Amino acid sequence: MPARHVFSAPQSPSLSLRRFSWGVLGYFIAVILWGTLVRATGAGAGCGNHWPLCNGTVLQHSASIHTLIEFTHRITSGLSLIAVLILLFWTLAGTVRGHLARLAAWAALLLTLTEAILGALLVRLGLTAQSQSPLRPAFLALHLANTLLLLATLTLTAHLLGRRGGYLWSSIRLTAPFAALGGILAVLVVGVTGSLAALGDTLFPPASLGAALRQDLSAASVWLLRWRWMHPGIALLAALFVLWLLPRAGRGAGREGNRPLALLVLGLVTCTGLLGLLDVLLLAPVWVQVAHLAAADCLWAALVTLTARLTLQAVEEK
Repeated sequence: MPARHVFSAPQSPSLSLRRFSWGVLGYFIAVILWGTLVRATGAGAGCGNHWPLCNGTVLQHSASIHTLIEFTHRITSGLSLIAVLILLFWTLAGTVRGHLARLAAWAALLLTLTEAILGALLVRLGLTAQSQSPLRPAFLALHLANTLLLLATLTLTAHLLGRRGGYLWSSIRLTAPFAALGGILAVLVVGVTGSLAALGDTLFPPASLGAALRQDLSAASVWLLRWRWMHPGIALLAALFVLWLLPRAGRGAGREGNRPLALLVLGLVTCTGLLGLLDVLLLAPVWVQVAHLAAADCLWAALVTLTARLTLQAVEEK
């Protein structure tokens, strides 16, 4: 009887797939930064309330700068969906059954679709540009939370594809999962409160640092301004998670590989904090907002990776 040839995925994902997964993550961060430019410049209404078309058409003639900024964001966001689909199918073809990267890639696709729906609702409901609708902060918080979860799934996909062990459900054990989950959620809340603080700066730009402080303390200010202090306050609490996490990186199996990543996290924490302080002192110029978010997104990806390395331990590790 002739032998059957049954297709099976390779035991180890290809180098090309691993590089592509990190490339998709980098591309998504770039799209997010462009989205920050859309919000900070008030270009969110550059395509009117039309979606997915821009001002009711595909091609833009004599477009304003706001239209070009928003239209570019929509194009790059559309391409991100294609990138995630390629990543998912490539991961399914390039990994064995039960590989955790498959679950992460499926989650990334789901969150990409949710991201598109939330973005469309912001446009269709007119929650862009200078809109002060009470719905806008809620939708913005949901949008930002979804964005960070999406980055987390893409980070986990890339990380798990690069693992030599502990990448199957049957080959991992969880270490301090509740502490890790609590810390990650705390950092997630920092990101959400940061988006609300940035919205307050966009809608109610202060004339000076003193005026900004008076806005924060005045009972007559809108809640977005009076709660602006929550972002740095919760950031300090989230820093406790980082302080808990970093010493663990130097202990146990794999500490040699964890230490460089821990140092990167420490550097990004410092950089993000300094840029946040600069954002306050300079009254939130656009370039500082973009740089601050870039550092924060890189910090988030590094934290997710380090947390996965420390909590998803291979069974064979002692």
